[in-house]
Amino acid sequence: QVQLVESGGGLVQAGGSLRLSCAASGRIFNINVMGWYHQAPGKQRELVATITSGGVTSYADSVKGRFTISRDNAKNTVYLQMNSLKPEDTAVYYCNALVQRSWFESQYTAWGQGTQVTVSS
Repeated sequence: QVQLVESGGGLVQAGGSLRLSCAASGRIFNINVMGWYHQAPGKQRELVATITSGGVTSYADSVKGRFTISRDNAKNTVYLQMNSLKPEDTAVYYCNALVQRSWFESQYTAWGQGTQVTVSS
C-alpha cells in the first residue's frame, strides 16, 4: 500500500501565503501524475493543480498566477505554494498520485487524508 501524507495547512489572513507538502511512501515503482484537489464545505472536490513526472503542470483557472505546484521525484513529494490567498480558497486540500507499485502492476490513484486551509478576511 502507498500512503500520502499532507502537511502545511493552517490559518492565514487574506493575501498571505502557505506551502503544502505531500510525501508518498510505501512500495513505489513509479509515480506518474501528482496533484492537489480541494473541497469546501457543501461542495464537490475540485482539481487545483497537477504535475507530471516530467514537470508539466496544469492549474484551475481560479488559482492561475497565485499557486505553484512542484515536485521532487527523488523524494516522491509534491508541493503547492499558495500566494495571495483569498477567503474562497478555504477548503480541505487533498493530495493525490497516480502510482505504480511494480513494473507488472497497473497504476492506481492514491489519496492523502487532507489538510485544512482557512483564509480569513
